[in-house]
Amino acid sequence: MAAQFGRRLRKGATTTAVAAIAVAALSASQAPGAAGNPAYDGRTAGAKPAPESAASGNSPYYTDLPPLTTPGAPDASIGTPGTGGGSTPVGEAEAGLPATVLDAYKKAQTAVETADPSCRLPWQLLAAIGKVESGQARGGQVDAQGNTTKPIRGPVLNGIGFANISDTDNGEFDGDATYDRAIGPMQFIPSTWARNGKDGNGDGRKDPNNIYDAALAAGHYLCAGSRDMTNPKDRDKAILSYNHSQEYLRTVLSWFEYYQRGTHEVPDGSGVQPTAPGPDSHRVTPAGNGGSTAPTAPTTPVPGATKPPTAPKPTQPAKPDPTKPPTTPAGAVKLQQTSDRKLAAVAGGNFAGRPAVRALNAAGKPVAGAKVDFTVIGATGARFPGNTLRTTVTTGKDGTATAPVLAAGRQAGSFVVRASVPGAPAAEFWATVKADPAPAPKADALARTSDVALKAETGGEFATAVEVRASADGKALAGATVSAVVTGTKGPYFKAADGTAVRTVGGLTTGADGTVKLPKLYAGDTAGTYVLRIVADGVALNVQLTVAAAPTTPPTTPPTTPPTTPPTTTPTTPGTTPTGTPSGTGTPKP
Repeated sequence: MAAQFGRRLRKGATTTAVAAIAVAALSASQAPGAAGNPAYDGRTAGAKPAPESAASGNSPYYTDLPPLTTPGAPDASIGTPGTGGGSTPVGEAEAGLPATVLDAYKKAQTAVETADPSCRLPWQLLAAIGKVESGQARGGQVDAQGNTTKPIRGPVLNGIGFANISDTDNGEFDGDATYDRAIGPMQFIPSTWARNGKDGNGDGRKDPNNIYDAALAAGHYLCAGSRDMTNPKDRDKAILSYNHSQEYLRTVLSWFEYYQRGTHEVPDGSGVQPTAPGPDSHRVTPAGNGGSTAPTAPTTPVPGATKPPTAPKPTQPAKPDPTKPPTTPAGAVKLQQTSDRKLAAVAGGNFAGRPAVRALNAAGKPVAGAKVDFTVIGATGARFPGNTLRTTVTTGKDGTATAPVLAAGRQAGSFVVRASVPGAPAAEFWATVKADPAPAPKADALARTSDVALKAETGGEFATAVEVRASADGKALAGATVSAVVTGTKGPYFKAADGTAVRTVGGLTTGADGTVKLPKLYAGDTAGTYVLRIVADGVALNVQLTVAAAPTTPPTTPPTTPPTTPPTTTPTTPGTTPTGTPSGTGTPKP
């Protein structure tokens, strides 16, 4: 660590203020809460605002800075750390990124580019954060699937030396049901992971301890809020959202610039790990922090003692308590298949089903953390991601492990996918790859079978049914998929099964003669000219529909109108009619 900070001060941090930062960083690496946690050896804490403002909860981070030498791929005669051979210059060794970790960063960049191209996220920024947060997953201590070989957990965030964040995941991810701890190679706190976790390796799980999942989640987290990583202000805000510390920002940017100048791939597990502090005996661990206490000094014999020291009595094994149930065996003794045993795919595609098993112990209880190997057995072109025949998946809390998506390859035939775990019989899945059938012909022409104009009156229906014929290379095409839509929101329409008006129909298929008849068309209440667009296998045909206003029907009886002049009346004599005839029921006699 001293050498690393020496490089940093020589690079330009020569003022008293910067020197003080270096001293504070060195002191913080011995801060309470860090002991007993190898993943955080050599790290220092940044500023601690509200925990929800940072992905890592502002937990500690590695403060080592990149060397001044320009990175570059090592010569063939020079070995890399962990691979034997000669010593590698520091500049070149620091530029070496573990193969699986590097692959995860690059795939995360590609995925983010597809989902949010405006962010323009460079994978080197993910690598810089991965370096500062976990030393590239402890120098690439991951399996082929991207799972860390051991959990990477930060110190307990109980407010002693670090932020105070009470448990948010019931210990599911960080193993602590009282306080939170940053987890995984990208060091998310559980509450942030719950909101931002991603499945980067296609195994159906979002695991913060998987570098593919963690890198993809980090990429989306940095790009949140329409940030553009080519804009320095947006980039700085993104980094500070991960850990709100100016020292953290400077450290990440220094590695980002270093990786941009050049990197090379090294085998998993051989990456350079950040500098660690002194041995455990130099640390202080507060009680209840999960660390071990300092070792007790051995007892020194008193000179002149007449009685030799008493040898410790052998510890007798404790007798089982009959009132307590027997301890549940922890190891997996059985693999229970939880997915269909038969898998099928077409050559060139992917298997829709994915082999899945549940590891059980002798008591029939799920076993979490078991390493399940999925292996393709047989002469076939089928491969797991990374073009491999074998992949390892760690069981979750429910004891389940699901293999990633399996590509069928181009070779037809059958093979076996075997799931195995030490101490348990293997479980096998039968897979079949069918030859890729010749593609079905597609329609290249579409026409009406009649040239009768399609006309109707408002409120009525079209008398002539609309029928079309699909063809391919001049021959009638059976089985072509046909759909139709009336453009606009007014005018003609079809009727659904429940009688409601719809302007789109689909799911129609041409018969043996290549023809299909559309459902009855109704004119609607608005006169005008409309377009019926018919599509078969991507070939479109526009048909004109004309709706004329229906003629007005004359009334069957004339309307009653009041008289224009009042009727003429003459005075009458009582007992006579207006004409002078006596009132009565009979006709007057002469």
